[in-house]
Amino acid sequence: MDYVFTPATQDRLNTGNLVQPATKTGKLLPAARDPVTGEFVEIAKIFYQSTTATKSDRGVLGLLAQLAGGGPIQPLVAPVYVTVAPLQVAQTHQGFQKIYRMLNCLKINLAVMQATTAVIGIGAVSSTVLSAVNLDQVLKIREEAKHQKLKIKDGFIDLRHILKDQGVDVIQQIFKVAHDSSFERHRQKLVNGYDIFSKAIKRCQSALTMPDLKLRNSEINSGRDMLFKALKIYDNPGLFEGLSCAGQLRQMECVWAIDLAIDVTFQLQRAYATVSSRLLELQSKIRQDLLTVVKGCQAQSELDFLFPEVTRILGHDLSVIEFWQNEVDWMQTLSPKEQHQLASLDKLSGDNLKTSIHTTFAVLAAEPSLYENLKQKSHFLSLRYQLAFAVKPELRRGYEFYVGQRAIATGYQALAASNWQEISDLTVTNLYYFFQTREDSTENYPTEDELETPAWHFPKSLENELNYCN
Repeated sequence: MDYVFTPATQDRLNTGNLVQPATKTGKLLPAARDPVTGEFVEIAKIFYQSTTATKSDRGVLGLLAQLAGGGPIQPLVAPVYVTVAPLQVAQTHQGFQKIYRMLNCLKINLAVMQATTAVIGIGAVSSTVLSAVNLDQVLKIREEAKHQKLKIKDGFIDLRHILKDQGVDVIQQIFKVAHDSSFERHRQKLVNGYDIFSKAIKRCQSALTMPDLKLRNSEINSGRDMLFKALKIYDNPGLFEGLSCAGQLRQMECVWAIDLAIDVTFQLQRAYATVSSRLLELQSKIRQDLLTVVKGCQAQSELDFLFPEVTRILGHDLSVIEFWQNEVDWMQTLSPKEQHQLASLDKLSGDNLKTSIHTTFAVLAAEPSLYENLKQKSHFLSLRYQLAFAVKPELRRGYEFYVGQRAIATGYQALAASNWQEISDLTVTNLYYFFQTREDSTENYPTEDELETPAWHFPKSLENELNYCN
């Protein structure tokens, strides 16, 4: 994360008159504090990184950072600014408004994901249909819904009007899905689940207006019980049956949104240890879900849909959730007095920032441009595994081992890198398939499952260490 303070505060930080607190792992937090008095002075605006010094430099996230140049956090599912606002609820009307909007945002996100799932329907669909509900379109639809230009009914949005310019195929697909008996059963379960979810959100929002703490917590508990019921409906394996990779991703995003709403309720009650544990589990679940979707991708049109969106989730949503967890862990180290003082500060609004810094952001995302650039240099399988490496970086080690082994065996010693940290994911995957196509025809070629994790070339110790089955 990058943090932007007002110029006056930044000057004091630069001279050492103010300091930024850090987590136990050394990650800086978006607060400025007086090192002498211990008082908090300001809470910063948060942006995703414009530069990175980690090994993500060599992969799609590093390329995205270079392309986008940094900007405000704009996740698909995760709520933003979740830590200080719950502290402010009891003290400021603005704190209440932030939580109210945050819960509303999760409700809108869920409806948008459901609506685009309904366009995709059951089974494979054309690239035209997928492009109509891709990352750029989702961001546009969500903005329309936030400004109440689209009506949510039974948890779904009628997208015919906003997608009318996407072509006849898309409109025909919407009508087809609307009369599809298989998807109707799927849809009805989601209608029931969204109804429970929506009522739970309203209950939690109403709880925030209650001055009596005991009564407020009781209402939050009841709302959370309803959220768990909704989660059980959305996370039912039966709802994933028959869905394409794109449809599965959308369904997973719905599950994550409900999970995050549950975490917000625990945060409202300052159950920090519970929130931290759940967020850690959710990060692991999201990565595993994404890996499942990427591995199941078998068509270029599906990859065209998945690549920008998965990259957005990795670069924004997971960054927000990790940041949230770090802040929650830090909150547990603060005394009640420090928490009270921190809650008296409001996060900077975009209006207080210089226009030379990011005060607004375009709805269009940078991820599609990154993908189009990579497509010119890669083929389908190479792109798919670059995405898999971004989701689970340790997968790359097997491909590095294979490339190095084959380079030496076939006389391409110059391609056997001595320092893999300097080699991009693009180069590793392309070299992998370069050597794959040149293997002796008498050798036993690996199956598609083996291509996922080419263990036939691993020493047993390395195979155990990587533990690809997890």
